[in-house]
Amino acid sequence: MDTILDNLSNTEFIRVCVRDPRLHKDDRWHTHVDYEICLHTNSLCFRKKTSSVRRRYSEFVWLRHCLEQNAFIIDLPKLPPWNPFFSLKNTEQVIQRIKGLQKFLEIVLHTPLLLSDSRLHLFLQSDLSITKIARCAVGKTRYTVAEAIQRSRTGCITSEEKVSCDSDCESTSSSSGLGLSVDTSGRGSPIFFQSDGDPEPFCSFSETTSPLTEY
Repeated sequence: MDTILDNLSNTEFIRVCVRDPRLHKDDRWHTHVDYEICLHTNSLCFRKKTSSVRRRYSEFVWLRHCLEQNAFIIDLPKLPPWNPFFSLKNTEQVIQRIKGLQKFLEIVLHTPLLLSDSRLHLFLQSDLSITKIARCAVGKTRYTVAEAIQRSRTGCITSEEKVSCDSDCESTSSSSGLGLSVDTSGRGSPIFFQSDGDPEPFCSFSETTSPLTEY
């Protein structure tokens, strides 16, 4: 019995969850939505065992492009399609986008070759903008990848305004009934893996067990 418990405790896992869409007002006419990415793992591939960051749709597009450049032999998963009429008032649109973003990350994290890309780790476990992620990954910042991940949540590295890959303009109206936030300033919210009271769960864990396999 003790042997079985020891084996279970030593099993490698990576759990990821995309949740909590929030509307941010860029200016009078433009807004964008970002999403919380919660990661929980015991994998030696990750420097932090739990983390929570916020990323917008256009940053997911940037990440997929980066991974595609370094993974020619891998058929990367697709992201949910960009929708110029995306609105937080549309419950089905919100749920489908969150599910699509989470599915993308689940498949990426099931692919060992992709786990070696430092941009993926900075995307998931640092508050750096995509511009700084790209510079840090090639050694053009005063801090290393490991330092960026370890120190970003303590405020040692100043987060600059995120640079968007595409306009991804969203409706300026927030949704009612989905527990969505508008113009929130806090970026260090606790990790919650399911949003109670939602019409259906925004998060369902995908767990990868050692050895990790692509599917």
